[in-house]
Amino acid sequence: MKRREFLKNSALASGAFLIPAFLKPLEGIASEQISGYKHLVIIQLSGGNDGLNTIVPFGNDIYYQKRTSIAINPADVIKLNDMQGLNPNLSALKEIYDQGWMNIINSVGYPNPDRSHFRSMDIWQTASDSNQFLTTGWIGRYLDSNCQNGNKNPYTAIEVDDTLSLAMKGASMKGIAVQDPNKLYQTTREPFFKDLVHEHDNEHLSEDNLGYLYKTMIETYSSADYIQKTSKTYTVSAEYPATPLGNQLKTVSKFINSGLQTRIYYVSLSGFDTHVAQQNQQGRQLKIYGDAVAAFVKDLNQTGKLDDTLVMTFSEFGRRVEQNASNGTDHGTANNVFVFGGKLKKAGIFNDAPNLTQLDNGDLKYQVDFRDVYATLLDKWLDVNNKLILDKNFKGLDFI
Repeated sequence: MKRREFLKNSALASGAFLIPAFLKPLEGIASEQISGYKHLVIIQLSGGNDGLNTIVPFGNDIYYQKRTSIAINPADVIKLNDMQGLNPNLSALKEIYDQGWMNIINSVGYPNPDRSHFRSMDIWQTASDSNQFLTTGWIGRYLDSNCQNGNKNPYTAIEVDDTLSLAMKGASMKGIAVQDPNKLYQTTREPFFKDLVHEHDNEHLSEDNLGYLYKTMIETYSSADYIQKTSKTYTVSAEYPATPLGNQLKTVSKFINSGLQTRIYYVSLSGFDTHVAQQNQQGRQLKIYGDAVAAFVKDLNQTGKLDDTLVMTFSEFGRRVEQNASNGTDHGTANNVFVFGGKLKKAGIFNDAPNLTQLDNGDLKYQVDFRDVYATLLDKWLDVNNKLILDKNFKGLDFI
């Protein structure tokens, strides 16, 4: 196969292995040089998770009137206060909540919401207005900002997956998708790949004739070595559920505890588009989510990393308040967002339960703009002015 054909058909062309150039100089940095290094872990629940059956407003009769067959039985709800409680499939999170390591933000959304999975996910990943179309993600623009500022220890972002989400793509910098550091390392050490990397003196390559992809290949070759060598210095001893999300978060724990210089991690769990027979389907996914997150938070607490880690969970939208005729729910609007960490300023339930009496054509009205959540993470955790990333200045919230 010729080099041009290899590059065209390889995973590199899809962006799966795109990696910032600034990771290369980090190869020799020892993990002990990193102290107090703050990490942000984003968990995406794809499909539009039903927030009302996740954080259940069992104290509101309207909830039971609107959901005659799919509402969570009050006796099964894990009570958090007189109004709201956890879905019973999230029982693993009760201990996390009681420790003060969990914050629940109700009614998060944005003006003029879009009910398309793809468009709404784009809005959340790019932090755009509903009528604004951006080609860069909010995390990608954060990477751009730090690169331009000449940060001596530049941060990077890793998505524990085979493909890179729009959220991670900036104008000049991008995160890297790495599901298995050993697999990435072995792939870059294949003889053909290795030969291509070292064959760069014989021809002049520009971006028009695949110079950009060739450059990416060289950076990936170098950075795979750094990621693999650093992460293998630590073995996770905590037990995690044997699920894809459990494995993803176990990998994040390995990266964090090994001292990998990565600021942001991104993982996802799909299966939340519950138009039909919602209770069982959502229940299964919530158990996968709750068990994996509880294991991760307890693991980081044991290793002393929880105070330096924030975990934020979102879904592209919630579901309609009233159930449909198929014992499910259709696409809605505002939803809950979860934040986990060892240093939360306000643990527990952040704001009032969703208002079920004042709806917008059958949907919840948002009370918190999701970009105020992002602004809080940017200003107070990632140490960057949110206006540089979000284009407008958002006031943020007071949970950290």
